[in-house]
Amino acid sequence: MTLNELRYLVALAHARHFGRAAEQCGVSQPTLSLAIKKLEKRLGALLFERTAADVKLTEVGRDVVAQAEKVLFEVQRLEEIAQAHRDPFMGPLRVGAIYTIGPYLFPRLVPKMREKAPLMPLILEEGYTAQLAESLKRGTLDVAVLSLPFEEPGIVTQPLYDEPFRVLLPADHPWLVHEAIPASWLAEASVLLLGPGNCFRDQVLEICPQCVRRSPLEEPFAGSSLETIRLMVASGLGITVLPASAADDASRLLPLLAVRPFAPPEPYRRVVLAWRVTYPRHRAVDLLREAIWEAGLPGVHRTGTLADGYLTSQGECWETTRSSTAE
Repeated sequence: MTLNELRYLVALAHARHFGRAAEQCGVSQPTLSLAIKKLEKRLGALLFERTAADVKLTEVGRDVVAQAEKVLFEVQRLEEIAQAHRDPFMGPLRVGAIYTIGPYLFPRLVPKMREKAPLMPLILEEGYTAQLAESLKRGTLDVAVLSLPFEEPGIVTQPLYDEPFRVLLPADHPWLVHEAIPASWLAEASVLLLGPGNCFRDQVLEICPQCVRRSPLEEPFAGSSLETIRLMVASGLGITVLPASAADDASRLLPLLAVRPFAPPEPYRRVVLAWRVTYPRHRAVDLLREAIWEAGLPGVHRTGTLADGYLTSQGECWETTRSSTAE
């Protein structure tokens, strides 16, 4: 059997559609279909159940695909090891970030990386923490920018920066007479939240558990992105809590908005860089870290420099000199 056959097998297992799998692999559908049939004949087992509406793995097919993914991962490791010895700054670097970081970091990061490593283009991906963790483990991502808490076997993390939270208000809101907003006030306000499953939503609810009961949005219609929520605040629907990188330029971009910091102790999140323990291009990771620090995200503080705040997620493992609360 060939590596291409294994790639076709894994692609079909994920796509569950011959046409989409063939498109992902850059081959014709007949080519992919013939390769799968040859593989099944060679193994003496039916790997897929084929119907007019669906393609799904058989029991033996699931086991074969799991092993094929391991084989392809190890082949990729061979290529990465060789590349690291040739030039760690040549060839694409696959970088992921959670949805509440990517839209604000990536536009600033790309020019920095282009300047530092012009032969190392970035392949960028946004997703939820669990999705990015799975991509790291499968080897489809090299490195990811995530928010604590995060812990996965085989994945190492290193702190990048601490990011305080801000209160985003309509420009005519009565709270604007105050220079800073106590977190306790959120319990009596209409706070717009991201939908369930987003780690930033959980961090906001850690600050104010009552917010979920007073949100003007029904759960099925909760905000799908921070940008959507910013616009709803501008329309006067309510207020929200944002990370500093998404809030500190909001009033400049949209005059209908205003931003206020929290009164001390200021809640914040810790953002980390995550990659596989076995990933060999360490110098590329180091360069990425430097570029993120130089990207100039508004309001963030290089890890360890933020005072008078408390973590809204686990952070004691990085720093024991600062009081913090764990989720």
